Amino acid sequence: MSTTLIQNAEIVLPHGINNADVVLNGELIDQIVDRGSFCAADEIVDASGLHLIPGVIDDQVHFRDPGLTHKEDLSTGSHACARGGVTTFLEMPNTSPATITLDSLDAKLRTAAEKCVVNYGFYIGATPDNIEVLQQATRTPGIKIFIGASTGNLLVDQQSALERIFADTELPICAHCEDEATVRANSERLQGGSRCADHSLIRDHAAALIATQRAVDLAERHQHKFHVLHVSTAQEVEFLRTASDLITAEACPHHLLFNINDYERLGTLVQMNPSIKTTEDCVALWEALLEGTIGVIATDHAPHTLEEKSEPYPRSPSGLPAVENSLALMLDCVNQGRCSLEQVVQWMCEAPAGVWNIRNKGRIAEGYDADLVLVDLQRKHTVRNAEQLTKCGWSPWDGVLLTGQPVHTWVMGQTVFADGQVNTDRRGHEVRFDR
Repeated sequence: MSTTLIQNAEIVLPHGINNADVVLNGELIDQIVDRGSFCAADEIVDASGLHLIPGVIDDQVHFRDPGLTHKEDLSTGSHACARGGVTTFLEMPNTSPATITLDSLDAKLRTAAEKCVVNYGFYIGATPDNIEVLQQATRTPGIKIFIGASTGNLLVDQQSALERIFADTELPICAHCEDEATVRANSERLQGGSRCADHSLIRDHAAALIATQRAVDLAERHQHKFHVLHVSTAQEVEFLRTASDLITAEACPHHLLFNINDYERLGTLVQMNPSIKTTEDCVALWEALLEGTIGVIATDHAPHTLEEKSEPYPRSPSGLPAVENSLALMLDCVNQGRCSLEQVVQWMCEAPAGVWNIRNKGRIAEGYDADLVLVDLQRKHTVRNAEQLTKCGWSPWDGVLLTGQPVHTWVMGQTVFADGQVNTDRRGHEVRFDR
């Protein structure tokens, strides 16, 4: 096996930032040694002036493969990951066909093995009547429930079906929490909406809170581990402060960094489910991250073509791409003084590994998988649509100057991104879970 020595970096270890060198042996982190004490390696990377962090784990992406690959596929999505410092992704089941059978899950895993330059895992989707599949699935991080805002038979909002899923399955559960009845009533009141800003009135605070309360109640009554996806409101934050240890939660960059005032500038480009909310909600989400009520940052990367997003509201689809820029956005927040680099690593690396019991990932430690990222905290760069690797070819942060950027990404000890280029010959691995 080949060895790599990463020397002269500032290393973000579980106990803090350290001056040390890291030795990779094959797919694993072999040693963490005093700076300058290890010399012999097949490859030596001088990381002077850079920080070495664990690879980012994005536990919520939509890569549209199969069925909607004109927007994104597992190859282009994984290339965007590599450039963005994301070494592992967990992908949602609302593809076409949906990932609601063991055969469809196996098919995605086979496709990913052929296409993906980073590590991968796929949720199994819940329907009102596939409980036996949810009980049998093993090669998955967990069960995804759409309590509102989905298509086909992935919508599960009947109480009896939800009770059975929480009572009779063992895998961790996550959910899109927006109350369908509230959304429908708001839409009827606004006659479907005519302005993009109406989206936040239709998918309002109450829709998010009601569904989150409902799901947490199910989890706590049935003693089932549950993860609240893309928290978007101050009301949810206040409620989650009283939740049990069975409950974890996450926020997305767009809910942290955009608010309803951005509709005027960006229109449907920031149309999301759940919708973006007010500046006060953004403040509450940041407070929840800093205090630990929300533990994870993930993207909900949901690409559509610019032509599709340019349709007038409400024909325009909800979703935006973010996996390519999420780490850089958070590094920019570090430079603004909003958080520390250690906190970013906790939210984007260690915490998602813990939530989903991902084996051997999420931290820099001897014996862990060599999924690593070198970041330059001082490098300034402007996000540009023309440079995006995501197939949809745009970003809502187009034209934004950021300070801080990933510059080198390793997946299982192999370089998949360096010198501005993705190594398309590399392949990631299927994620394993400790259960």
